[in-house]
Amino acid sequence: MSIKQLNTLYKFEKDREQQAANQLQLAEADYQQNIVRLQSVSDYRLEYMKRLSERSEVGIDSATYSHFHAFVSKLDYASEQVKIALEQAKALVQQRKQQWLAQQQKVQAVELLREKLLIKQQQKAQKLEQKMFDEIATQQFVRRKLR
Repeated sequence: MSIKQLNTLYKFEKDREQQAANQLQLAEADYQQNIVRLQSVSDYRLEYMKRLSERSEVGIDSATYSHFHAFVSKLDYASEQVKIALEQAKALVQQRKQQWLAQQQKVQAVELLREKLLIKQQQKAQKLEQKMFDEIATQQFVRRKLR
């Protein structure tokens, strides 16, 4: 494989690494948003339960109590749904992280191949240069002998 081909492959893999990093970042942002949503629903439920407690000290009728209870049930359901979304987001973060790490390894492998090829090319050039110097030295030696 030529250095030009490796450079093209490196650019391609590096772009894919950036895409994987962007996907990971989006997944992490979604996960954080779900944490905030869960906290908001929990806070709202707590506030609503405080209101129920305050109103029940004064006395409330059964219809109002039923309304409070139904709404708390809806908040509990919403909380469960957010928990499910949170777990899914967490799993997606792990998946995206693994994809990003795998892509990083590919980039590192291509970098290593590039480095090895460059070293090989440098060694070949040094050998050619040394061969040329040896040939010049041999020619100079032969010319001196012939004089």
